[in-house]
Amino acid sequence: MSTLQIDLFNDGLKDKRVKNKNTIRKIESVIELVIMAIAYYFMWKYKIFDKAYFFPFLGKGKYVLMGVYFVLMLVIIHLCEGFKYGILKIADVLFSQWIAILIVNGVTYFQLCLMANAMIPIKPLVWLSLIDFAVSLVCVYIFFAIYERYSKASKLLMVYGNKESVGLKLKMDTRADSYNIKKIVSIDEGEDAIFEMLNNYDGLVISDVSAEQRNDLLKYCYMHNIETYITPKISDVIIGGGEGIHQFDTPLVMINTTGLTPEQAIVKRFFDLVLCIIAAVVLSPLMLIVAIAIKLEDHGPVFYKQARVTKDGKVFDILKFRSMVEDAEQRPATDDDDRITKVGHVIRATRIDELPQIFNIIKGDMSIVGPRPERTEHVDKYTAAIPEFEFRSKVKGGLTGYAQIYGKYNTSAYDKIKLDLMYIENYSFLLDVKLVLMTIRIVFKKESTEGFDKVVTADEILAELDNEQK
Repeated sequence: MSTLQIDLFNDGLKDKRVKNKNTIRKIESVIELVIMAIAYYFMWKYKIFDKAYFFPFLGKGKYVLMGVYFVLMLVIIHLCEGFKYGILKIADVLFSQWIAILIVNGVTYFQLCLMANAMIPIKPLVWLSLIDFAVSLVCVYIFFAIYERYSKASKLLMVYGNKESVGLKLKMDTRADSYNIKKIVSIDEGEDAIFEMLNNYDGLVISDVSAEQRNDLLKYCYMHNIETYITPKISDVIIGGGEGIHQFDTPLVMINTTGLTPEQAIVKRFFDLVLCIIAAVVLSPLMLIVAIAIKLEDHGPVFYKQARVTKDGKVFDILKFRSMVEDAEQRPATDDDDRITKVGHVIRATRIDELPQIFNIIKGDMSIVGPRPERTEHVDKYTAAIPEFEFRSKVKGGLTGYAQIYGKYNTSAYDKIKLDLMYIENYSFLLDVKLVLMTIRIVFKKESTEGFDKVVTADEILAELDNEQK
């Protein structure tokens, strides 16, 4: 074979490897959905419901209902990121699917009540949920095993500009099942040398490289079907949210510099009000119990107020259930932080201390989804260090958001800004729904620090990799 034929063959293998991962994942998703839809079908086939309620649907109508159930499961599990076999951890995928199952079966129950024009017995839907949980448990473990069997981690070359950016390797190493960075080189090695090295790798990670050099690397990888990962700059995030204009023979991208459009703001506000009013009613007994517990413990105030910054730099008082003693700010923190009350330990661990912010949202100071509102002194500090921090103020601060869902305890301020801008520049009502659903999963997860038990310098990372290669 000629050199050109060999290169084309290798490129084809790399391209096929990426496509195989996605194909396996999609096939697994469809199989699981079909099994769940069949379970729903058998509820009708064996007439679990009273014939008097659903007689017209006991014939071919049950196939239509089966299709509706399939589509509902598809949409909600997708929004909860429950099909990310081999991308998320098994526990995350499983928990995401169980949340989706509860939501879909809850919606299905009320759908059937409307069809029957009566409150039907809930027992069949409870049994269906248990069956779906079992199907999910078995399928997720089997599908992860299949995915890991036929999808090997990509062997990657990492190119960095700023030496401190090699810390990305530690984060990617936590997912060794998907990413395997075998070598790290500086962009100063020269593009020709890097192109030569790429012959021995499945893909390239480009971290904090200048725009011109990054473009050269990206174009080379695109031409040769090389899997490529890039850490975006803030300008990339802003451009990514732009709208393509095709009125001329020259492509244009229009950048939205004002945050949400008026119609988006109206829909978002309506969504906030409806959801928070319902939540305030449903959670009022729990909030009353917490308020009484706080008052009984030390007779202090129930709520804690703190000045935070929201849209356009407006300052407001954020509400939380008080979880510390009254004079906590005048007392130094200790290892076990004895400033936290007994009730405080419980409500912090369960995130219940954040519930009063429902009233901040109803008032209009906050939104359910958006960048987390920071303290005034933190805004001044971060803006002085990173001027782009001010970009977050184009929308209202939120109870949850991209940075809270995808970020970690030790995520840098610069990366959090990029996450918040990804939300602002890609806003849609459906995205808000997705982030609310994903927040349910995050609430029950212990906050992660990506496995960093100590600060590791860039020199230590490079030295360790050099030792592995020798």
